Amino acid sequence: MKGLFCRAADAEPRFVIQETSLPEALGSHLVRVQVKACGLRPLDLKLLGDVGIQRDLIPVGREVAGVVMQVGDKVSFFQPEDEVGGILPLDSPCSGLCEVIDVDEQYLVQKPEKLSSVCVAGALRDGLCAYTALHTHARMAAGHTLLVMDGAGSFGLMCIQLACYHGVKVLTTSHSPQQHAFLEQLRPSVAKVIPVFNGPSELLSVVLEETGGLGVDIIVDSGVRLQGEEEESEEAKLLPHKHDLISVLGVGGHWVTSHKDLQLDPPDCRSLFLKSASVTFLNHEVWTASSAQQGRYLHILKDIVDKMSAGVLRPQPEDAIPLYEATVAMETVQRHQRTKAVVQL
Repeated sequence: MKGLFCRAADAEPRFVIQETSLPEALGSHLVRVQVKACGLRPLDLKLLGDVGIQRDLIPVGREVAGVVMQVGDKVSFFQPEDEVGGILPLDSPCSGLCEVIDVDEQYLVQKPEKLSSVCVAGALRDGLCAYTALHTHARMAAGHTLLVMDGAGSFGLMCIQLACYHGVKVLTTSHSPQQHAFLEQLRPSVAKVIPVFNGPSELLSVVLEETGGLGVDIIVDSGVRLQGEEEESEEAKLLPHKHDLISVLGVGGHWVTSHKDLQLDPPDCRSLFLKSASVTFLNHEVWTASSAQQGRYLHILKDIVDKMSAGVLRPQPEDAIPLYEATVAMETVQRHQRTKAVVQL
């Protein structure tokens, strides 16, 4: 049996197909799953190093969907032939791109029949990020106003749909004319789509106009600019400046950021203090890195697949790629030439 691994010791991470095997005896709490689809995302090698995971070969592909083949003698949630989906933990020895993997039952949930394996493997992490940002960190409630940066992205779209379901007023930004046209189709669920690709952004003036000068209750970003530099890439120029986000945040507001190296200057902190506002870092990996809230994590995963099955959450359709293209696809994902890929086994 073969799986996809990252050789991280090299100067540039390389992805290789390696032979792997499973033990004949299945652990008491383990579930043996035949993988039907696997999602590929960029590997955060620095995060793995920070939590003490240092290996010559790092398994690739952690979002999986498949069918249960066998269960351990103490497994209580699943039976053979059950369709399941889940996210493998950071320290998983298995690559999700193996035909068969062993997973602890605490990382899996039942997959509704009407959902395809490709859909679950491609959207589960985006849904988890949206739930973590809006429910866990921002304490979203009906009547709040939310600003989602880059709403046409897979993560942004999940945030919009989840917020609309809970009665939240949503504002969002678009990074291209095509994205703008797509997001305009979501109205009236989306109150305002703000283009940020035509010269100087009108973000501040539009948001304050839409909120009567009060600002928004919640901001969810997909990265920010720390300072305006001449040599910034075109993609970076579309990101909001941190000062703009602080300026549109209302009193008691929550800013949930995906920027790992955010630096706030004393004037930024002063503005947040005057508004009694907070900044929270979005790291979805904490759910599988710690078992402190395992029950809550499983509840979130179950709610995501249930809402996708009911049509409340409608992720962007993902074209599945065959297994023989997985190595090339993972290289493009790691170089951020695409945000994700889904492999169908």
